[in-house]
Amino acid sequence: MSKDRNMARSALIRLSLARKVRRIVLSVGAFAVATLFALAACSAPQNQSGQANNQQQAAATDWKPVEQALGKAGSMQPGDVYKVSLPRSDLKVTVAGVELKPALALGSWVAFKRADNMTMVMGDLVLTEDEVTPVITKLEEGGVEPTALHNHVLRESPRVMYMRIHAMGDAVKIAKAIHDALALSKTPFAAPAAATQTQDLGIDTKQLDQIMGQSGKVNGVVYQYSIARADEVNDGPTTLDTKGPAIPPSMGVAQAINFQPTGGGKAAITGDFVLIASEVNPVIKALRNNGIEVTALHSHMLIEAPRLFFMHFWANDDAQKLARGLRAALDKVNIAKG
Repeated sequence: MSKDRNMARSALIRLSLARKVRRIVLSVGAFAVATLFALAACSAPQNQSGQANNQQQAAATDWKPVEQALGKAGSMQPGDVYKVSLPRSDLKVTVAGVELKPALALGSWVAFKRADNMTMVMGDLVLTEDEVTPVITKLEEGGVEPTALHNHVLRESPRVMYMRIHAMGDAVKIAKAIHDALALSKTPFAAPAAATQTQDLGIDTKQLDQIMGQSGKVNGVVYQYSIARADEVNDGPTTLDTKGPAIPPSMGVAQAINFQPTGGGKAAITGDFVLIASEVNPVIKALRNNGIEVTALHSHMLIEAPRLFFMHFWANDDAQKLARGLRAALDKVNIAKG
């Protein structure tokens, strides 16, 4: 009997231990599940809050110190870009008897965009030949990188060069460095006199829009198109795991097409196409088949993704004929649909 009682007692002890272990396991499991739910609940609002904070930060950025450092006021552009225009209204440049208006081909600019805790800066500086070396030297002293130096048109007088720049860091310091460099040129910093808006450019802009499949805008006496690519362009190397900051089209990665009326329904056209490698020769062919001269093909940046090539062009002919040629070229490019 004593043996039976001992066996029964041992069985009860094992059963009791099993129940305790089960309760512990269930308790630990319940705690783990509850913890996961709590973490998930906390993380979602934080992510949303972080995104909202980033958007609010971009919207609330005070660009006044940048304006003061650069010496010229700018304006907000799509993509939270602060862009300052510095047209070379001091220059009198002609191509085949056509005097270039600043909005056609002499428009220096600098663009700023917040990227996390820093500011991404890009620009295009229009310089005469004797201004290039002093400006490039001063830029490098101030930590601003020249990323390209080249022509845009051919047979112009006097000779004009275009310098692309890039910087990442403190916006005010970068703006001051660019100001100090441009101060070695004759680039005007004063706001130009308000231009009288021309009601009739002498070309049918509505017809141009219909042919181009895009909407342009009047800038003084020049009719302009800015046409974004459909794919995202990033600054810096892109890997499977990371991307550099996206570059908005307003920072110089949109197709720029400008018409300057030259009388009798004709217009001088210039600008640049923004292309990936596979688009370069199809666009050259489309332009040449329509009597539009290719005047330059080069890079503007150093480590963008995807790799881009910029193609500049020139013609002076019937505006609608040229629009059809430009549209044929645009059909070879992966542009955003309007």
